[in-house]
Amino acid sequence: MIDSNDILKQLEDRVKGFHYDAKTQNVGRVEVNHDGVITASGLSKAVMGERVLIAGSVSGVVLDLTEDSVSIILLDESSDIKEGDTVSTTGELLGVIVSDDILGRVVNPLGVPLDGKSAIKKGKLMPLERIAAGVVERIDVDAPLKTGIKAIDAMIPIGRGQRELIIGDRGLGKTAIAVDTIINQKNLGKGQKRVLSVYVAIGQKQSTIAQIIGKLKEEGVLENTVIIAASASDPAALQYLAPYAGAAIAEYFLEKGEDVLIVYDDLTKQAWAYRQISLVLGRPAGREAYPGDIFYVHSRLLERAVRLNKENGGGSITALPIIETQAGDISAYIPTNVISITDGQIFVEAELFNSGIRPAINVGFSVSRVGSAAQTGAMKSVAGKMKLELAQYRELAAFAQFGSELDPETSRQLERGKRSTELFKQNQYHPLPEEYEILSIIAVTRGHLDDIPVEDISRFEAELHEFAGGKKHQKTMDRLANGEKLKEDDLKPVDEMIREFKKGADFTK
Repeated sequence: MIDSNDILKQLEDRVKGFHYDAKTQNVGRVEVNHDGVITASGLSKAVMGERVLIAGSVSGVVLDLTEDSVSIILLDESSDIKEGDTVSTTGELLGVIVSDDILGRVVNPLGVPLDGKSAIKKGKLMPLERIAAGVVERIDVDAPLKTGIKAIDAMIPIGRGQRELIIGDRGLGKTAIAVDTIINQKNLGKGQKRVLSVYVAIGQKQSTIAQIIGKLKEEGVLENTVIIAASASDPAALQYLAPYAGAAIAEYFLEKGEDVLIVYDDLTKQAWAYRQISLVLGRPAGREAYPGDIFYVHSRLLERAVRLNKENGGGSITALPIIETQAGDISAYIPTNVISITDGQIFVEAELFNSGIRPAINVGFSVSRVGSAAQTGAMKSVAGKMKLELAQYRELAAFAQFGSELDPETSRQLERGKRSTELFKQNQYHPLPEEYEILSIIAVTRGHLDDIPVEDISRFEAELHEFAGGKKHQKTMDRLANGEKLKEDDLKPVDEMIREFKKGADFTK
């Protein structure tokens, strides 16, 4: 009987210390070069995932093994490769060299610089494929990863080590949510452990990637971020490998006990690239022409998100995969696959976006399976019922459109819901420190906005934040910032501050 633990141990040993003796390396010949996929013969000792060299200089990686041949996907330009060229094994699993110097850099999935700076030659070779940490090495996700987006931090909280999917149609602000989350990591309070970021751009236009890089630089967070770019003009092989390269770089910092946020933007395009490669490899096409192992492509990637216990360094990798839907269809093949792998999803909706609600998050379809465990005590104590109340408001608002007579309690709930919806609107590239998010939530939940016209809510909030940022109210704001649970005695000074602000402000209903 085969022991599955023995097989797993063999795989781990292969990944950790894979090498060949020079005498065991062998050389084969190119049989066919077809759309970036090489079929070679004579490589009897080739291993799945091994890096090979074609014609002495072109890199490829073994992706299929048959009895008589090996299929290799090319990582470089393939137009000059012809039948009969040599293919030699290297004895190395495909990896990327990583050191602390990679922070602030833009590289391709093989670690080749794209920013015009020198290559990173000294560092640790991190394998692109790696077995995820086991259950014994992990601990519960209970430390918040603050996005700076009010609607998410209050109602769909993300924890360090979580996998939270961002899903929705094209052009609705999915990337904006991820980029704002990266920017917000500069807003961490005193004594909080820093979060490094890895942004993986898959199949995007180069101009879009350049725009994101420019914004991160402008906001002063690029120095703590690594950009991995596999643009739409790059080979399908690089687009397929890009997320694994991002995970490998994140794991380098994880081993040093760091907390890392990784954004996969987006895995739909990685799935397209893998489908293209698989069809050329001749693998049987299944649902929507994807091969049967497409689930495994994403599951083995996202399982690498983790929060480790102290014995293993105490670091974490938080994954924000992005999936693009067609006409809001979250029941399609790839969306349902990734939803089943992740710990919740943030669903952005076209109807909300077109009605002016930005970020266009549908709180009814969005969920965090970690929930309030990923919130600070302060946020938990003020935002506990907001998700349910806002979802109920959306239902009531739809019902109220029929024009039936409403009782006073329903009318009050509708008015409060309008103000909550308005309050959760937030401009792109303006993530908020948590104390200001809490201040805004207190303002709406404790009735301070009930007499403010809905159209003035955004201006009221901006001026309130400016007022609260003065030295006079520093003690009150510091209490909101320390993360501890808020009691009634802690909320009274906040109420007084808001009343004081309203007396001197010009907001009349």
